Amino acid sequence: MCYTEFIGQNGGFVPLLFRRALSRGTQIYPDAGESERTMANYILSCCSTADLSAEHFRSRDIHYACFHYYLNDKAYPDDLGQTMPLDHFYAAMVNGASTRTSQINADEFVEYFTPFLEQGLDILHLCLSSGISGVVNSANLARQELQEKYPDRKIYIVDSLSASSGTGLFVDKLADLRDAGMSIDALYQWAMDNRLMLHHWFFSSDLTFFVKGGRITKAAGWFGTALKICPLLNVDYMGRLIPRQKCRGKKRAIEEIVKKMEQHAQDGLNYSGKCYISQSACLEDAKAVAALVEARFPKLDGKVVINNIGTTIGSHTGPGTVALFFWGDERKD
Repeated sequence: MCYTEFIGQNGGFVPLLFRRALSRGTQIYPDAGESERTMANYILSCCSTADLSAEHFRSRDIHYACFHYYLNDKAYPDDLGQTMPLDHFYAAMVNGASTRTSQINADEFVEYFTPFLEQGLDILHLCLSSGISGVVNSANLARQELQEKYPDRKIYIVDSLSASSGTGLFVDKLADLRDAGMSIDALYQWAMDNRLMLHHWFFSSDLTFFVKGGRITKAAGWFGTALKICPLLNVDYMGRLIPRQKCRGKKRAIEEIVKKMEQHAQDGLNYSGKCYISQSACLEDAKAVAALVEARFPKLDGKVVINNIGTTIGSHTGPGTVALFFWGDERKD
């Protein structure tokens, strides 16, 4: 299990000093010297598949629980590239390494949630989409067990119906609302009411791992590669990854993915929210998408944030995938 704030560099729980700080309603980060950050009386948490950087999580006071992956049958935590740098991971895939993934189980969630509950903190946790993983079931089993032990604590589990930095954009918005003073009950309701407003669009310029994963046939992969086809996909209203169209060439895919944002973003070209991109070993492609988004949406809330696709999602997409995330109209198909 990968702990984010409660495990020190040498393993084990952090010293009593930090637990006492928590009981006063503050969070001390062991790697941040003597600094303290005021927080609400609940913690905001998600799965590592939100694909944000460790620094982003830390700066927004968001906790995360790690999925697991296997590279050539050796187990690793999906810990944002801290155990294995992501460029090494993708290089191994290109060189033929086998990969598979494992979700967080109920016992691991119990172990992860318990320290927060022991400090009198409530929990709101976002799970990777149920259309992609069964992890929300594990989280709910843990919730049922812990609710009996800690009846005075609130534990909210949200099926985010999102993935990768889409979940990252989602949890970042929840952090904004938390910091503005929203209660955990209101925040949970907001999350449930707005989760289908979050859009995910992906394209891939490398079909190798779509073939390996059985999502397309070898013949389709061969012809697609020969014709330089980049499939364009999105996450539907049930949180499933769905192919939408085939783009001839990467330049066309970049143009089409930004057109999807023009069609669906809140307020169209006047969109004033945040925009995230995640990418798997194709940073220049991600930068090209970001530049086009920034040119067409002048009212964005800051620059487009480019993140890495982590080892769980990346085990299935392989290198060459770019994903675009923004707030828009309700997903209905």
